[in-house]
Amino acid sequence: MSAAGWDDLIDRHLSRQAVERGLSRHSMEAYAHDLSLFQAWCRDSGLEPAQLDAGALTAYLEALADQGFAVSSQRRHLASLRGLARELVDEKILERDPAPAVKLRPHPRKLPRTLSSGDIENLVAAIDAHGARGLRDRAMLEIAYGCGLRVSELVGLQLHQVNLAAGVVVVFGKGSKERMVPMGSAAIRALKAYLERRDQILNPVDDGKRGSKKVPRRVSAVFITRLGRAMTRQGFFKALKGWAANDPRLAWISPHTLRHCFATHLLEGGADLRAVQEMLGHSDISTTQIYTHLSKSRLRKVHRTFHPRATRARAAEGSD
Repeated sequence: MSAAGWDDLIDRHLSRQAVERGLSRHSMEAYAHDLSLFQAWCRDSGLEPAQLDAGALTAYLEALADQGFAVSSQRRHLASLRGLARELVDEKILERDPAPAVKLRPHPRKLPRTLSSGDIENLVAAIDAHGARGLRDRAMLEIAYGCGLRVSELVGLQLHQVNLAAGVVVVFGKGSKERMVPMGSAAIRALKAYLERRDQILNPVDDGKRGSKKVPRRVSAVFITRLGRAMTRQGFFKALKGWAANDPRLAWISPHTLRHCFATHLLEGGADLRAVQEMLGHSDISTTQIYTHLSKSRLRKVHRTFHPRATRARAAEGSD
């Protein structure tokens, strides 16, 4: 069942709720809005209705928390999803209801999981960059991690937004807010190598006429497919999962993980919080501050692991 399958399923569910529960127009609109967000997340994650389980529901709630949704909002979304899950059971799409196993975390925000710099290097090394498509994939990874772009910003990047000579990309984020983000040397090298061979990705398309093939029309998107179209969010998600396939430890990663790594690694390296806020395109610095908590937790771990007094204290505790 595809995204269209989610459409039909949610439409039937909403109609049933309107009849059976007699919800007000306002309540139905809120319910429909919540489920539309969930459907978009499922589409981006490649999740089919028959694959819905407690892990997927938990991952979605964590994604909401990462976006700044309050616990009260998460609870409302979970209530909407419980109704949808029961619908899946009623329609025999699922054998059992996964929602009862899902519990909201007591704290409002979950610290995002990040990768080490070594993990990032392994992801880059997993891409075969001998061909044009491999060069494209490596450039996408380097730009996503090196510039901290949202996946929508990455796949929406246009050629005129890239200035290799200056080493910057001009990004249009949420609310069409414009920001300028510098590129590191690795990102510049990867992007330059890809752009030199970008046209080689385009394959001739059969137009149905005997002996006739046409080259796809040129598009202004930086990252393109063989059909001459802009790379999609789903395409990047699948590519990322493919790069991580050889390391079971990285099975959990998502495109947003690279953005988390960008911010965390900058702060761990001593970057100014305001500068990181500007590069991420956060309108409120409180959104960026979550990465300072993550950085502090790592510092505490490093201290406990390597400081002689801390390690001595832990050894004494173990001998009691």
